[in-house]
Amino acid sequence: MIRLAILLSAIVGTFLFIFSSFTPGSTDLYIHSYQTKLDSFSRSENTLLQTIRTQDLTSGPGIAAVKDQIRSVRLELKGIDFWLRYLEPTAYLKINGPLKVEWETEVFEKYEKPYRREGAGLSLAELYLTEKAVVKDTLLHLIQSSLEATKIFLADSTTQNLNNYHHFFLANRLFLLNLAAIYTTGFECPDPDNIIPELFSMLESVKEIYTSYSRSFAAYPINDNYLDLYNRTISFVSRQSKRAAEFDHFVFIKDYINPLFAFNQKMIRDYKVVSNNFNDYTLNDQCNSIFDKSLYNGQNTKGIYTGVDDAKALSDIKYIGKLLFYDPILSGNNKRSCVSCHKSTEYFTDTAVATGRNFDNRQSLPRNTPSLINVGFNHLLMLDGRHISLQNQAKDVTTNPDEMGGTEADIVKKVLSCDQYKEAFKRFTRLTPGHSSISFDHIVSAITLYYSRFSDYYSPFDDAMNQNTATTAESKRGFNLFMSKGRCATCHFVPQFNGVKPPYISSEFEVIGVPEDTTFKNINKDQGRFKVNPAPETLHAFRTGSIRNAPFTKPYMHNGVFNTLDEVMEFYDAGGGVGKGLEIDNQTLPTDSLKLTKAEKREILEFIKSLNERIIFESPPERLPSSKIDLLDNRKVGGEY
Repeated sequence: MIRLAILLSAIVGTFLFIFSSFTPGSTDLYIHSYQTKLDSFSRSENTLLQTIRTQDLTSGPGIAAVKDQIRSVRLELKGIDFWLRYLEPTAYLKINGPLKVEWETEVFEKYEKPYRREGAGLSLAELYLTEKAVVKDTLLHLIQSSLEATKIFLADSTTQNLNNYHHFFLANRLFLLNLAAIYTTGFECPDPDNIIPELFSMLESVKEIYTSYSRSFAAYPINDNYLDLYNRTISFVSRQSKRAAEFDHFVFIKDYINPLFAFNQKMIRDYKVVSNNFNDYTLNDQCNSIFDKSLYNGQNTKGIYTGVDDAKALSDIKYIGKLLFYDPILSGNNKRSCVSCHKSTEYFTDTAVATGRNFDNRQSLPRNTPSLINVGFNHLLMLDGRHISLQNQAKDVTTNPDEMGGTEADIVKKVLSCDQYKEAFKRFTRLTPGHSSISFDHIVSAITLYYSRFSDYYSPFDDAMNQNTATTAESKRGFNLFMSKGRCATCHFVPQFNGVKPPYISSEFEVIGVPEDTTFKNINKDQGRFKVNPAPETLHAFRTGSIRNAPFTKPYMHNGVFNTLDEVMEFYDAGGGVGKGLEIDNQTLPTDSLKLTKAEKREILEFIKSLNERIIFESPPERLPSSKIDLLDNRKVGGEY
């Protein structure tokens, strides 16, 4: 079966947004700037290939010479990253891929199976040079793959897409989001000493792009306030230490990048910018802050009620959803409800046990109960990513014989035996054209709409980033450590601090080597993502969750093996499972110790506490709707276990 991404590419072109008419005026300067920078980069790649061929890679000086050349080429890459990462992110992985192999988890996975993508390029080449035995052909392959990918960006079919102004503001948005989330974290820069110099070089190069754009598209100018702030951003970075661990990420994002994002969003709206590029699939043009919960949308919380916008109707649906969330009528034995595991008083998780109870009320489930708070900011759901929608997830849980043990037909029948539910859903079906019969979709969609409302709250850190309040010096230092020495931000990305990175169209999975227990003798047997997508790289991989509200959502890890955040911090500081002595060939977490001091660990935890959201929880319903089936009138609010 031809993958959807390839099919779309064949139909509408690699970059998906060729417009029927071009902006009036000359675009020659802008396109010339693009082609000149790409040509220069391509020549540098060829020079790097020649350096690899001529150097003795068994000697220190030979390795050093290649490393120096790689770093030089990386600086040139940063000058064109603005375009490359937006125009064709898949080809970009061949130029500067962070992993040897990735499994596609971008938005298309909602419609097709994931597929294998081989990474190549500069980061992997630099990392490979640290191996004990460097094979020249392997190194050459990494750079040759990069050179082939570069040709994609030099093709006429690509450059013609630069004839319109639309792509510029969308590429600039992605650039700004990456400045906040990955460019300063070492996500794809192996040497920490190069992170800030590369950042400065990138900012200067993008300023040149701004100049060439402005001369070519005078009718759609970059806002003067934006340019002034951007120049001050460069000045700020120039005054910072070149050491990544000393860089002030907090001020950089709060005072510079987030306001720049707001300016760019306004230009997108004012100039009626249009995109058909999947990079923009989930991003909200109306959002003015990276730390606004409306920045991107990972899930449709309304489900079958997608077309409903009336506030009163939505309020009624949420109310019924709340009753159902607490109602054991959804379970096979009428004794177990959603809140049995997702306790509303405990951030919709269960802090009392490592893993929840099995439906039989004797055994335990294999995995820890994930919080439902902020779950909508993931594209793939469950810890193994088996579901693409909240509604499918709800169906799975309610009909799983180990969890709630119901059947769709039986649940619908029991729910409709209650006059209050029946009358409500009769009203709701009038809001869902094409779905006039009350169905299981109406039921689960009411539930997802209900609990999703608790993801709309903000934390003190959000307030600080939005310049509403100050934050403590300790939590600020903790955030800077989180983004640098702690390496936390290479997996937990701004702003949700989960595994969804810009452009927020994918959910990432990591292998961190979670142990069976705290003796660290064996890795936990749960195969994780491998059960959904069998591949060597996915064995024991799990979706990266958010650290928002983490102090309230113990125990931690998919098996609940750790009871405190201090234990979690020690595990990461040691280098995960491998750092603790386990043999794991595919661990994606760095295996060397972070060497965090006690004070640094405390400061990172203070930052994590600043992500606690001020959620207003509700009391359970006093009673449940009565049923015409006598047996059902004995059910208890929240179930019995």
